[in-house]
Amino acid sequence: MSQYLPIVVLFILAVLFGVLSFAASRLLAPRRPSIAKEAPYECGIVPSREPPERFPVSFYIVAMLFIMFDIEIIFLYPYAVSHTALGTYGFLAILAFSVVFFATFVYEVARGGLDWGPLQRGRTFTVDAAMVSPERTMTSTIRRVGTDGRLPAPGTEEAA
Repeated sequence: MSQYLPIVVLFILAVLFGVLSFAASRLLAPRRPSIAKEAPYECGIVPSREPPERFPVSFYIVAMLFIMFDIEIIFLYPYAVSHTALGTYGFLAILAFSVVFFATFVYEVARGGLDWGPLQRGRTFTVDAAMVSPERTMTSTIRRVGTDGRLPAPGTEEAA
């Protein structure tokens, strides 16, 4: 038990320091609230209005997916370094972890968690007969800026 005494003493000192610091700030800090002090502060920009809506839950789910990617990399790197020493058991453990991770990722993609922004709808184009008539050429429909007064290049239909 004596070997744990330094750890217990350090834990008690840390808790005591936190409690005393919190109490001292409550007792000694001046209390002069104002509108400016209670306003949210973000890089010196004063907000002109409240945000229009809260973040959607799918934002946080995607954030958790990125954290899961980091955790998987943290587990895969040591396995890649010493895969020969871990043998079949290590391979099966990493395989089980990867299957569970991949299943959650597939679930999130199937739910549409990675689809951001408004839905894209296909446009239908109507073709007008005048738009595809043989009388329309590049020279009759496109105005080329900066070519006024220049001679057409040899071999083009303008030169003929």
